[in-house]
Amino acid sequence: MTRVDETANPYRWIVLLNYALIQAVMQMLWITFAPITGDAAEFYGVSALQIGFLAMSFMIVYIFVSFPASWAIDTFGIRKGVGFGVVLTGIFGILRGFMGNDYTYVMISMIGLAVAQPFILNSVTSLSAKWFPLRERATAAGLAIMAQFVGIVIGMAATPLLTIQFGIPGMLKIYGVISMVGAICFFLFIKPDPELTKEEAATPRTKVFEGLRHIFKLKDMIIMIILIFIGLGIFNAITTWIEQMIAPRGFSIVQAGTLGAVLMAGGILGCLVVPALSDRLRKRKLPVVVCLIGSLPGLIGLTFVTSFGWLLASGFFMGFFFMSIAPVGFQYGTEISYPAPEATSQGVLMLAGQISGIIFIFGMDMFRTESGSMTPFLLVMIGLWILNIVLSFMLKESSMIEASEEGK
Repeated sequence: MTRVDETANPYRWIVLLNYALIQAVMQMLWITFAPITGDAAEFYGVSALQIGFLAMSFMIVYIFVSFPASWAIDTFGIRKGVGFGVVLTGIFGILRGFMGNDYTYVMISMIGLAVAQPFILNSVTSLSAKWFPLRERATAAGLAIMAQFVGIVIGMAATPLLTIQFGIPGMLKIYGVISMVGAICFFLFIKPDPELTKEEAATPRTKVFEGLRHIFKLKDMIIMIILIFIGLGIFNAITTWIEQMIAPRGFSIVQAGTLGAVLMAGGILGCLVVPALSDRLRKRKLPVVVCLIGSLPGLIGLTFVTSFGWLLASGFFMGFFFMSIAPVGFQYGTEISYPAPEATSQGVLMLAGQISGIIFIFGMDMFRTESGSMTPFLLVMIGLWILNIVLSFMLKESSMIEASEEGK
């Protein structure tokens, strides 16, 4: 059923490195305007909400493009399926760079990048399944998702500095060149998918729509969809409103930026450690349960603490456990839903998180108090997180992992 004992292709790490590069570039392009919302609104003569829509458009477009993107990846493979998104990334990254004086062209470019994003994001587990043996797949997924967080950190840190030095149009030109370089590197180094093993050829993956029907019949997959719906929704909402979330407790915009950086640093470390442990222990359920439990104190701290030191500790703690759930959870989802195609199963999980992200972002804004506090909706998030913990105990271990253990 899967690549377990065969000799691993050493070129897999080159493939993963270049794949991680385009993941980082995409997230950097997505987050570009978040740290300079006020300056960008003034430069383009639009409202802050219109600048916010540039990033929000990615979640909206994802809802409509996710399944076509998964179909393309599963049908045409990594080089062609993901490559389509990479081409769009290079084209619209350059367009945004050289038409960066006009908000309308910037918005069109961002929508083009938003169309490209699912072709890149939905392929993490597909790449790990095609290039890596089972014993390394969570690690590979963790490194790919870690690259996404690195891209966000670079975008958050570099954008203000580049804007001060070169202005908004100059900053966008630099990012445009980076997007084109990332696209060129992808096609230079990404090879066609390896041939199937005899075991995989004997049990071929289903077609996309047949795979969807299979996925929604699986109890454990339904639970994972709920876990990701709640988890990614909370993550997207917190990262969107991080400054507004802590400002009523007296924290400054600089402290909010520091908290965001610490949160991401914890996530990057978690994506290095937790998926690797999952592979070494040959367990998927255990890391998911432990990380869900470990995230709860961090979420409670972000909701209530008034000390900056404890706030940073809460952010790091939450980032480490919270963000490392994604690669293990996505890999678990592909394993329990086999023979459904990997991009299809991951696409379902990602789609759930994008829909909830929109709901939770608006929810935090709608239910803030007259003083600006977002605590009421944060309490709802804590309740939902406790529900996630309870649901995680109902999961069964990956049958693919168990089969590999029996075959050792």
